[in-house]
Amino acid sequence: MPSLYGLERSGDVEKLVELLRESEKETVRRRAAEILGNLDEPESEGLDALVEAMSDEDPTVRAAAIDALTQQEAVEALMEGLGQSVPESGATWAQAEAFVESLDADTVELRMASANVLGLLGVEDAAKPLAQRLQAEQHPEVRARIARALGRIEDPSVAGVLVEHLEGQPLGVRREAAEALGRLNGPAALQGLLSVVDDDSEEMRRTAVSSLGQFENAKPVDALVERLGDESDLVRRAAVFSLIEILSNVPPDRSHELRETIVDRMAARSDASIVASLVEIIEEGTQIHQRRNAVWMLGRVAGDKSTKMDAVEALRDVLGEDDDLISQFAATGLAEIGGRMVETALLEVIETDEYGADAVAMAAFALGKVGGERSRKRLEKLVDETENAEVRRRAFSAISKLGGHS
Repeated sequence: MPSLYGLERSGDVEKLVELLRESEKETVRRRAAEILGNLDEPESEGLDALVEAMSDEDPTVRAAAIDALTQQEAVEALMEGLGQSVPESGATWAQAEAFVESLDADTVELRMASANVLGLLGVEDAAKPLAQRLQAEQHPEVRARIARALGRIEDPSVAGVLVEHLEGQPLGVRREAAEALGRLNGPAALQGLLSVVDDDSEEMRRTAVSSLGQFENAKPVDALVERLGDESDLVRRAAVFSLIEILSNVPPDRSHELRETIVDRMAARSDASIVASLVEIIEEGTQIHQRRNAVWMLGRVAGDKSTKMDAVEALRDVLGEDDDLISQFAATGLAEIGGRMVETALLEVIETDEYGADAVAMAAFALGKVGGERSRKRLEKLVDETENAEVRRRAFSAISKLGGHS
């Protein structure tokens, strides 16, 4: 049978259902339930299997099934599986009221489900009773889901209660509280997260650092830069991602100054994981603003020889991007790195057929800043051979700037 990783990638509902129903290992059943919850369309067979899994002998599998059904917004199936009915009224507030009452239910599973659904409904009036229940609830799995629900409702007034659960709780509760605080923003949430960025637990530090990236101001920057020196590669990477996200969120009038500060501090670290994180954002990121910031940064924090090649290759490969800023930042970033390695990489763009005209034009532009005599000869040939006006213009301009290079 394919691995769970393979099944997650392929979205094979039939195989996942088989594992959820028949595997003797609770870890496999739990993971199968989680994957089914993350699928775009798990189909009725998948939902039926998740309902059945709410009666699994293992409590972690039951909890995973409840979470999965909530993610699929299969509230009716979820509640029927627990022997409950969903209020018939179409009003969201009326449904929320019923689930608030269920927070006091005798069964752990119903309390978990009720917290999940309240987070799904997002009714602000549910925040206060959820916060009260968080302080009274004895079961850590329920507390974790209440904390998650409070984050989804996004009522800043409950930040204090969540901060109280950053310490002295099982790790699962603490992490959910930290994630929720990232969604709430505000001074109380920020101070709470700053208090645990140097926690003994690597998972807790990573969660806190990731949550700080959701703040729309520069206040978390110093703490995030400090985490660039964390002993954990995962925490360092999370810090890079959060710094990129903050740069994308701050007002434009603050952006330039902040960008320079962050880059200076990153460059001083000269850490391979920083370069790796920026390359990952460039290659796999889906948000254009994140990719732009990562491209801009990469040329300025490329580090020593061991990481420089990765940076050069990543920047070279986006020279022909449709987004003009990414393409321009890549060219200026390569020029910032400079040296024979960059010149060679840029000449490859011109000399092979793998790159389009836009990439060739930007490579020519960058060669004007870093090239030597071998670049001059190749650029002169390019001017004579190309039929693309922009490529010819860029190459001709680059030749005129090569006087100082040898």
